[in-house]
Amino acid sequence: MLLLCAHCHATNRVQEDRLNQTPTCGKCGRELLSGAPVAVDEAAFAALIERSERPVAVDFWAAWCGPCRTFAPVFADAAARRSDLVFAKVDTDANPDLSARLAIRSIPTLAVFHRGALIERVSGALPASRFDAWLQAAVAKAASKA
Repeated sequence: MLLLCAHCHATNRVQEDRLNQTPTCGKCGRELLSGAPVAVDEAAFAALIERSERPVAVDFWAAWCGPCRTFAPVFADAAARRSDLVFAKVDTDANPDLSARLAIRSIPTLAVFHRGALIERVSGALPASRFDAWLQAAVAKAASKA
């Protein structure tokens, strides 16, 4: 399986039976599957959604947004529990061009991408159970398009 390092954007080949052994990036040495969402900028976002073999769940947020701050622990908890997705966060204030290109008009906006394509998108903070169900549906949809 190819895993993209969210920190240095290097592509790493990891055998699936070794995913539970805390694989690290061959270039920068950081954990590839840390179980925590990774903050990405516009360049890292593009590389991540294009080259990741696993679907990528993205939280588009801003520091001043109350619902974004309320939803952040739900997103982080899902990232810690689910290894079938890569979890990334995009600060819309720091990445206005990306936000405009993707027509992010309200935050938080949650999206799942797979192999460069948008699979699902929803605006607003979701409760944990609804977020989990939404992620499950998005993963199933991504698998059916693979």
